[in-house]
Amino acid sequence: MIRILRKVLLALVVVMSAYLGIVALWASASFDSAMAGARAVAGPPLSRRQTDILLRVEDPAFLRHVGLSVGNGQGFATITSAVARDVYLTGAKLDGAKGVLQDFYRSVFNCCKKIDLGRDVMALVLDAHLSKDAQLAVYTSSVYMGTNGAEQIRGLGPAAYGYLGKPLDEATEKEFIGLIAMIKAPNQYHPVKAPAAHALRAARIEALLAGKCRPGGWFDTSFDQCKPPTPTL
Repeated sequence: MIRILRKVLLALVVVMSAYLGIVALWASASFDSAMAGARAVAGPPLSRRQTDILLRVEDPAFLRHVGLSVGNGQGFATITSAVARDVYLTGAKLDGAKGVLQDFYRSVFNCCKKIDLGRDVMALVLDAHLSKDAQLAVYTSSVYMGTNGAEQIRGLGPAAYGYLGKPLDEATEKEFIGLIAMIKAPNQYHPVKAPAAHALRAARIEALLAGKCRPGGWFDTSFDQCKPPTPTL
């Protein structure tokens, strides 16, 4: 029985290694085509403070990691892995054999995103090909920011106009934190549809940025330990 289990485990390791190796080769060979077809367009650059806030909340190790990271408050995704998903899986349809594999990887990701390591490999490949500044540019211009009326909003620039009625570079720090508060779940933390939930998450982020609390572990992306200050009477 033990011998059979060892053979099964060995077979699984071989299959998984082959799968991830093919993903890496495909991602590298498809990089130029995928980037050319990416839906992201150049958006307004973030200020240094805005960049610091975004990274502190969404990917504290972004400037140091190679596409993947494990840390308190990080969860499964990094900014790089989000960009990899948009570039390789939800971007333009590739042609030929690359397109066939893209369809397959899309189906695997849609089915099993919580356990599929394919996107992680794509993130490693993308980080090796694309500078951190370029990754941030793609991310900030394509990140999903919920719906405003019947319009789906993507990118921090359009979100500033849609929710604040002003350009991103005119947003106050508090207003920018309000936009960042939406990224985790844009419709759950929507400033119009769910104002109380949005205000609570924004307050928790403010406490995090002020150094009043820390995430309670790798999966504490909600910052549950960050209690907003109790109003004084």
